[in-house]
Amino acid sequence: MPTTDPRMPLPSCAGIGLRHPHMAEILEQRPSMGWLEVHAENYMNDGPAVSALERIRDHYTLSIHGVGLSLGSAKGIDERHLARLKMVCDRFEPAMVSEHLAWCVGDGIYLNDLLPIPFDEEALAIVCRNIERTQEAIRRPILIENLSAYVGFARSTMAEPEFLAEIVRRTGCGLLLDVNNVYVSAQNLGFDAYAYIEALPAAAIGEVHLAGYVENDTPDGPVLIDNHGSHVSPDVWALYRAATERIGRRPTLIEWDSDLPPLETLMGEAMWADLLATAITAPPQSRKANRRAALPPSASQTAKVAVCDHHPLSRQHQMEAA
Repeated sequence: MPTTDPRMPLPSCAGIGLRHPHMAEILEQRPSMGWLEVHAENYMNDGPAVSALERIRDHYTLSIHGVGLSLGSAKGIDERHLARLKMVCDRFEPAMVSEHLAWCVGDGIYLNDLLPIPFDEEALAIVCRNIERTQEAIRRPILIENLSAYVGFARSTMAEPEFLAEIVRRTGCGLLLDVNNVYVSAQNLGFDAYAYIEALPAAAIGEVHLAGYVENDTPDGPVLIDNHGSHVSPDVWALYRAATERIGRRPTLIEWDSDLPPLETLMGEAMWADLLATAITAPPQSRKANRRAALPPSASQTAKVAVCDHHPLSRQHQMEAA
């Protein structure tokens, strides 16, 4: 069974993102899973999905992941959206709440995407103000997730790890390290993904995300897209290994939003995350024996999982960003 680190309310093992097509199967079979994460915006109503999630909540630890708060908006947070987020948190009592270092609202219009911000003092003040307002409203600290990047800003005056560390210092929030996003951004913008993780404040990282990406050809060369629609790549597994070696074991989520596979596949990916983390954090004498078992196979989609400590949740609405 998963164990709980007193510094973090989520179990220090792998969980999966709960998506609507898997809800009935989970309710019927109740597979063994570490924890589940759902997107807040999918449960800001009283529909059937909310009723199903309330039943699932009785059996699994939940984490709430927001995609629409727009923490980078200069005009501040939409108080109506913030009230809905508080309602979701009060209703489901999640072990963790997280959002993105991004903006997605302009002139009152919600954009179906998570857009980047520059890393300078002006943006830092805006983001910190919005995080403080959020934490005050929902009465708990939140985790902030790094985005996947496709462009950089000439006006940025600091690197993203420095920017994130200053957010933590000023607001008391934590960090959600999306390893796939770091890898995608590093490949697209030409920085060292391993140095990025080394520069983060390790103690502030309360959760890790893993996902898949696709490569698009452009006239200027290949661009990686964080699509959440495929298996975790070998390069991202390697970066996850390095991150775990540095920060220790953390609650780790397998994200998969498009081309959704069978529940068994998600549980298999979560199993590999747990095996890898166990091998890295095991006592020295047992690491050699665990090493081979902890390396995900190149075709992990073939893995069969009978019982392991993980599970997924569901989604229905339009905001399924990451």
